Amino acid sequence: MNIDELREFIFKASVATYAGGGKEEDNPERQGFKELVYTDGDWNYRDSYTGFFRARGMEVIRHKNIPVWTASYGGGMITGKENMAKATHIFLKKAMLAKDPEKYSARGSHHFTDGNYEYSYTQDGGIEEFNGYEEICLKGEPVFFHRIIGGTIIHN
Repeated sequence: MNIDELREFIFKASVATYAGGGKEEDNPERQGFKELVYTDGDWNYRDSYTGFFRARGMEVIRHKNIPVWTASYGGGMITGKENMAKATHIFLKKAMLAKDPEKYSARGSHHFTDGNYEYSYTQDGGIEEFNGYEEICLKGEPVFFHRIIGGTIIHN
């Protein structure tokens, strides 16, 4: 598996699925979860998550049907801000689409603003092993967060 190809595929998959308004699977592998899938040649991506105001999920990338990379994420709306969820999720998708394909980010751009919304993402590590934190603020006040952890998988 080539790391540069993996990086490029992660970007394509994120644009084609959640951030890009991709279609949810009619028959998800995990009951009670929403799943979005993207395939390009030998590469396959599956994002499987449950919840809305607070959600947990996992992205899995397979190369030639072998899992090679995963990222787990969790968090959601700040308690008391749930009424802002729909607008916040629309903004989150914009922030995720704004990332630079040349600079690896497991989520969105490291900083993005649109109107009164501000998105920030910090990440320690790279594609092979990382953890990150994203936050959305409205007029400077936090309304949403996610913690992310992930990296490559090495099989024997």
